[in-house]
This record gives sequence, C-alpha cells and structure tokens, in this order.
Amino acid sequence: MALSTGIDWRHPALLLSAVLAAGALAVMWRTAWAASARWFALAILGFGASLHLIDAPPAVAYQHYRLAPVGLADGIAWGILTGQGVVLLWLGRRHIRDVVAWIRASVHPAGLVVAVALLITTSAAPSRDPVQYLAEAAVASLTVGLALFTLGIAAREMPVREAAAAGGLADRLLGPRGVPGPQRPDGWSMRVAAAAAALSALLVVLVYERHPHVPDEVVYLLHARYLSEGMLAMPLPPVPAAFDLDLMQYEPGRWYSPVPPGWPLALAAGAWLGVPWLVNPVLGGLSVLLAYVLLGTLYDRRTTRLATLLLAGSPWFLFMSMSLMGHAATLACALAAAVGVAVARRTGASLPALLGGLGIGAVSLIRPLEGLAVAFLLGVWSLGARGRAFRFAPSAAVVAGTVLAAGLVLPYNAALTGSARVFPIMAYIDKYHAPGANDLGFGANRGLGWSGLDPFPGHGVADVGVNAVLNAFAINVEFLGWPVGVAVVLALAFSLRGRRWISGDRWLLAAIAVIAGIHSFYWFSGGPDFGARYWYLVIVPCAGLAARGIQRWDEHAIGTAEGSSAPRRQDARAVVMALCLAGLALALFVPWRSLGKYYHYRGMRADVRALAGEHGFGRSLVLVRGRRFPDYAAAAAYNPVDLRAEAPVYAWDVTPAVRRQVVSAYRDRSVWIIDGPSRTGAGFRVVAGPLSADAVLTDPTLPPAGADETLARDPLIPRRAGPAR
Repeated sequence: MALSTGIDWRHPALLLSAVLAAGALAVMWRTAWAASARWFALAILGFGASLHLIDAPPAVAYQHYRLAPVGLADGIAWGILTGQGVVLLWLGRRHIRDVVAWIRASVHPAGLVVAVALLITTSAAPSRDPVQYLAEAAVASLTVGLALFTLGIAAREMPVREAAAAGGLADRLLGPRGVPGPQRPDGWSMRVAAAAAALSALLVVLVYERHPHVPDEVVYLLHARYLSEGMLAMPLPPVPAAFDLDLMQYEPGRWYSPVPPGWPLALAAGAWLGVPWLVNPVLGGLSVLLAYVLLGTLYDRRTTRLATLLLAGSPWFLFMSMSLMGHAATLACALAAAVGVAVARRTGASLPALLGGLGIGAVSLIRPLEGLAVAFLLGVWSLGARGRAFRFAPSAAVVAGTVLAAGLVLPYNAALTGSARVFPIMAYIDKYHAPGANDLGFGANRGLGWSGLDPFPGHGVADVGVNAVLNAFAINVEFLGWPVGVAVVLALAFSLRGRRWISGDRWLLAAIAVIAGIHSFYWFSGGPDFGARYWYLVIVPCAGLAARGIQRWDEHAIGTAEGSSAPRRQDARAVVMALCLAGLALALFVPWRSLGKYYHYRGMRADVRALAGEHGFGRSLVLVRGRRFPDYAAAAAYNPVDLRAEAPVYAWDVTPAVRRQVVSAYRDRSVWIIDGPSRTGAGFRVVAGPLSADAVLTDPTLPPAGADETLARDPLIPRRAGPAR
C-alpha cells in the first residue's frame, strides 16, 4: 500500500539506503574510518535516491528514469542527489582535483574516451524517442559520475594503518598474490557455492513463491512433468480451447511443448522429487564451483577467489538462479564442458575432453545457439592441449562428445515433427506465427511482431545495434548491482598506463565477443526478463574481468606508489571497496529489484495454490476467468499431466461455448469459478462454487464466461498473430 508521502513498500530504496547509511555512520563514527564512512554513507544515499527514481515495474519493460518528480518521495530523492553534488563540489573539491589529475596522468586518453562512451551508452536503456533517451542518459550518467567520485573519495579517506590491517584480512580471505590458481574445488569455494545456492533458494521462496512467472516457465514445468512420467507428448485435452497455453503445440490426438528438451529434462528430476523450484539454485551453486575451477586455470588464486565472490553475489546470477528458466542449466553445462577441456589442455588426456564435448552437446540440447557458441570457443581452446602421440586427440574427443550428445535431438525431433531435421520450436513458430519468423539471420520476415521488445520490423543492422546496447545496459546495471556501472570501471582499469594483458583476459574477452556476436544473427535481444539473459554465458567472463580490473588498480599502484607499504595499502583499499560494494548490492539492490520487479512479476501469482487448499478444490473442474496470461497460465501451472486425475483441473473460461463444452466433458466433477488477477486487480478470487455441472450449464445468474482478450479460438487452427509474451 502506498503511503501519502509517495513511498511504496515495494520500492524500498530510499528507506533502505537511509538505514544502511545511518548504520555505516553509527558503526564507524568514533573510529579511524569515520571520514571514509561519511563519504561511503553519502554514496549509499545517492544510490538509494537514484534507484527510487527508476521505474522498473513487474512487467515486460526495461527500467527508465522518471525525469519529472512525482510526489514527495521523488522530491526527496532529487534533493539527495542535488545535495550529493553540492557536497562533492564544496567539501570534496580538493579530492576531485587530485582524482582528475591522477586520471590524466595514469589513464590513456583513448581509454578515457572509451570509458566516457561506455558510461553514456550503458547507463540508460534506449527509448524510441531520441530526446527522451538523451535526457535519461544524461541523468543516468550524472548519477554514476556522482557515485564514482564519492566512492573514490571514500577510498582516499581510508586510514593508512587500518587499511593495511584490512589488507591482512583480504590476504586471509582471498590468499596472497602469486599463488597458482585452484585446480579443484576446496572448502572455501564450497562454502561460497552453498551460500549462493541458499540465497537463491531463499529468493525462490520469498520472492518467486515457488511459482512460474514467465510464459516459458509454465511450459517448462509442464514439459518436465510429463517427461518425468516417461511421455514425449500428452493426450490432447478434451476441449483444447479450454487448455490453450502459449508455447504448446496442439495436434490431433496429442499436445506437447515444442521447446528444446534439455532444460525440461533437467527440470524433470526436480519435478519427480516434487521440488522443481530447487533445481536452479542447486545448479547455481554447482556453477560457482565450476567457475572457481575454470578461472583457476586462467588466473592465480587471489584473482580466482575475488572473481568467484563477485559471481556468487551478482544480482543477475542470483535472480537467474531463482527463476525456472533454462539459462542456469546452460551455464552449468558450459562451465562443466570448459573445465573438461581445461583438464585436457593441462594433461593431454582425451577422457576429460570427451566429457567436455558431452557438456557442449548438453548446452545445445538446452539452447542450440549457445551450444554453437560454446562449441566454437572450446573447440578452438582445445587445440592448445598437450599431446605427444597425437596432438589433436583431445580436440577429436571434444568433437566426438559434442556430436554424441547433440545428436540425441535428432530422434526427438523425428518423434515430434516427423523429421530429424525439423525442430519442434521452428514448426511451432511456422504454424502459429509466420514461416521463417524465428530463423537465424537477417531479413524482413524475422520476428514475431513484439512491438515493445523488437526495435524494428524484421532483422537488420539497426536491430543488431539496439539489441547490443540493450544487453550491454542490462549487464552494466544488473551484473554487480553497484552504484557505478561495471563498464566504466573496467574501461578505466584496463586503460591504465603500463597495461599488461594476460592470456586469461584475452580468452575471456574472446568468449564475450563470440557469445555476443553469434546472438547478433538472432532477431530478439532476450527482452528484460532477468537481465541480458540471452548473453547469460558472459557472466563468468565478466566476473573474471571485473576481478582483474580490481587487480589492475593494484598493479598500477605497485608500479607508481612510493614506499614499501604502499602496494599493500592500495590493495586493501581496492579489495575493501569492492567487498563493501558487493555487500551494498545484496543489502540494497537485491531487495529493491526483488520487491519492485520480481515479486508477482508479470502479474503471475501463486494464489491458486492457496485457494485450492483453503477451499478444498479436490477432484473438481476450476474455470478461470481472465486473460490467457497471466490469469489462466498461473492456474494451469498446477494442472496434472493426466487431465482425468483425481485432482483439480484448471480450464480457461474463455467463451460461453467453451464453458459448455468443458463442463460437459467433466460432468462428473464439481465446478468452481474463479477470477484471475487481471480481473480482480489483486489475487485470484472464488466467485462461485462448488457447483454441479448441471447448475453451471443451466443457471443464468452465474458469472458469465469470457476472456479479457481476443484469443478465443481453437489452438488446433494456425494463427498468424501470436500474443505478446
């Protein structure tokens, strides 16, 4: 409920930032850290104010700044940002002069230009109105600039002796410099992985309500359930129009999900155990362990541990591990494949390479385009394997494993489409939208007409540019969740004079380039669901490069600072600031994003689960009035695979004719009628029931059937204009 001040409990940024800033000051007030804490508290307040001014609704929309104040709370936020600027210009002017002079002396001019360009282009999401976009980019860049200088001053104000002591703590947490990277998981990485998995599981319960929120997730869950029962397809419902879901293929005698089988098959294990919502948190923890080992082959232990912490605490990583989407499984399989190839590179053995190839094939079974990217990257990487008898044996093993696993899709395709070469998802798009609309490449016929998500009709060079900016913006904001964008920080770090690139940096940059580049041939950017989800495989390279960016500040300090203790002090400042910002992201950004966007995201709610228990639906037919999505989709997530099972069966109350047909098909059941969130403006609500089938068919006083959208058609009949997802 919104208060008269304009502060909404679902948008707690202002209140949380005030509490965190006050806490930092209270803890550090009488210590040597007081001066630094005051500046850090100012940065926290500014971050909270900037978050409050962002509209990031629980809908299919990118976040945008509110440029005109609305209510008292917006006025307070703008006042905080203005005050932050005044304090910087007045009390921090000496520091600003020093920082500017240091940048001019330490950063290559070209790197500075790149950093400023990245700051402007990745701070705000593009808009169709160029003036609106430029104004929003200016405001976003200003808030990032304020944060950058405020945090820089906070780092400069850190007490020397205490910062050196913090350096000792950092050594114990991350390890000293120069120690070789880990080759296998250890106790430290297992604790970090367990914490990441536990936090993701907590978000699943508290924010996601153990319930699908995206149309794809509903179908993944249904797909997993019937796979867990040994079925490739389900018998066609008695009245298909009453069970009409997006991303379901309806054919005479059967219906099934056309999405690739890899992720539903992994989710089936959780469905069989009754805890499908735990699969992604577990995979998230596994990914942390695998990333730790992989990064250990590229970097020393200190950099590897820092990168692992950044990954495990990334809001993007946590929210993706909270979801029911397949990207967490793709990441885990890709990392497992990379670890296998890494072992083969080190030892020359073919068995790890074969296992790596199986991992690549598994990626292709989940997301074929990402499988292609991973196959290319790891295929090239495997060429560096040590070998004596036959140098290319590991690479041949990678190819064999890939073909073996990826080839499993061919009989699957044949069973569903009649041809091993025709993928079910392509047949679905051709049937319900337009032939070739989902094909890879460029052309005027690409796309599904999603005007709010697809920038231009078809797919061309302009789409590539906009999609790239949208994904880069999402990564910049959601990867670390820091007040300063990761793009500008990394650009500055890698532009320091005396730059020294290492092979690990080059491999990670190549991975980002390949993953982003190959997706430029696809018409859709992935949309705003869970950040740059189509580019999700770049998250580990981003973590590695972010850790290396922090190390670059250390390397520069070692080369320029005076005195034997200076490197340790600078190292403490860099690491302490990074860890403080990571903690701030968990304490401020994650709750803000959780409550403002992902709680009841896209109107999806788990109320039906509670209603079923409260009213004892039992063996009944439940008619759902409202839109196909989210109203019917939210209820359909609880349908049994066998629509004749001794359990509630949820049907879409789409038209009077469909109501009569479905009630007649279930005459032996009691009937309930419920309204969905789009009709109630809140949660699901029972409007009638329990009723006999005869009463529903004859009583004119009952609430009438009728959907709130024009999709009342037989799903067996192809349609050329699909719904916005």
